[in-house]
Amino acid sequence: MAEPNYRRKIINYFKKNLTKGYTQESLKWALIKQGYSRALVEMSIEQAHKEFADEAPILKTKPIIKHEIIDEDDQPILVKKPWWKRVFG
Repeated sequence: MAEPNYRRKIINYFKKNLTKGYTQESLKWALIKQGYSRALVEMSIEQAHKEFADEAPILKTKPIIKHEIIDEDDQPILVKKPWWKRVFG
């Protein structure tokens, strides 16, 4: 089923303005106040999110999360591993 041209314009409007930092709610209500139907706007939001998800890169490696404890002088505090972690890894 081919998308109507006006729906594609609304989807592109959402994608462009969401990347600029506008909130989804403000964009939604701006279009509804301009006379677009709520159902059309909601479907366009869902489609825009699906297209964003399709464009997102797939992470092949897990990110490494590191943390350290810092004292009041911004110096790291070394914490010894418990004995069972030293033995069993």
